[in-house]
Amino acid sequence: MRLIRQLLTGVLAAMTLVSVLFGAAVPASAHDVAESTSPASGATVATPPEKVSITFNRNPLSLGSQILVSDAAGNSWADGNVEIVDNVASQRLRQGAPAGVFTVSWRIVSSDSHPIEGTFTFTATAGAPGSTAASAAPAVPTLTTPEPGVTATPAPVPNAAEPFPWSLVIFVGTAVGILVALALMAKRRLTVEDGPAAQSSEDSPPV
Repeated sequence: MRLIRQLLTGVLAAMTLVSVLFGAAVPASAHDVAESTSPASGATVATPPEKVSITFNRNPLSLGSQILVSDAAGNSWADGNVEIVDNVASQRLRQGAPAGVFTVSWRIVSSDSHPIEGTFTFTATAGAPGSTAASAAPAVPTLTTPEPGVTATPAPVPNAAEPFPWSLVIFVGTAVGILVALALMAKRRLTVEDGPAAQSSEDSPPV
């Protein structure tokens, strides 16, 4: 009975170790998150900024990342590609943006190769220098510019498959190895304890 209790204690300890290791591995695989934006979400600025940016908790990937900036009429004001420096993704704006509410829709590939997305808005109380009615006319649709009046939809991000959790495999393999070692030790101890008992039974004189 004591041997069984020891074996169960070992199995419980191994299961606890696996749970702790698995719990430690889960946060490491979490996706990146946006910590702040510039301008801040819902903020009011004097004029449209030269660029908008999103700051993340880790460094995102540039491949497949996109930031769209649209005014209240649905016109796109994004100029060029997304710029990523360390953990900050930025998008420049074309000159002459008008006053009003702007919507920023972003789709970024996080450091674990998974796409994440979000939106925020800000309001400009006055137009940028050089803004006219003509400058706010619908932009000519291109591969990266949505048609006027159509809600901007981020382009599909290249396939980003879930990275294989090798660390979890190593953790489970270690736990299995511990269980096998405990089982072999229990079997060896049981054999040793049964040997003297059997020998004593053979040496006893018949009644």
